[in-house]
Amino acid sequence: MIRVGIGYDAHPFAKDRRLVIGGIEIPFRLGLAGHSDADVLLHAISDALLGAMAEGDLGTFYPDTDPRYQGISSLKLLEEVYERVAKKGYRLANLDTVLIAEQPRLASYLPLMKETIAKVLKVKEQDISIKVKSNEQMGFVGRGEGIAAQAICALKKYEKKKS
Repeated sequence: MIRVGIGYDAHPFAKDRRLVIGGIEIPFRLGLAGHSDADVLLHAISDALLGAMAEGDLGTFYPDTDPRYQGISSLKLLEEVYERVAKKGYRLANLDTVLIAEQPRLASYLPLMKETIAKVLKVKEQDISIKVKSNEQMGFVGRGEGIAAQAICALKKYEKKKS
């Protein structure tokens, strides 16, 4: 059985914050505003995984009103979300994502993002696609006010080996 999920997230830029995308820190003069580390890519991926399992979104399990999640690493959240997926007998078949940003330039960071995400999701890097697109100066992203991300995943049911 195959299940498919889609996720989206967006965060505005903020001063005095680290910029964390795809589980890695990107050197830039601004970070993204958010309750957690505001990793827009990992939030979109987590939402896609939860959506494939028909379990809502990140806010369902990690509300931004809960002080326990203030500043939490989105890698930790992704790890916990993927544990939920695995407990239901599913594994990631593939993941396709798009980062939408005018700034900073992110292409050189994609290999490390893929490596980082693949480790958490326990898949090969070639099972993950991360693309970067500009918004051609349209909307909040185009004006350089923030970053958005989209993700779609396919999960496959696996048979547990009998001992």
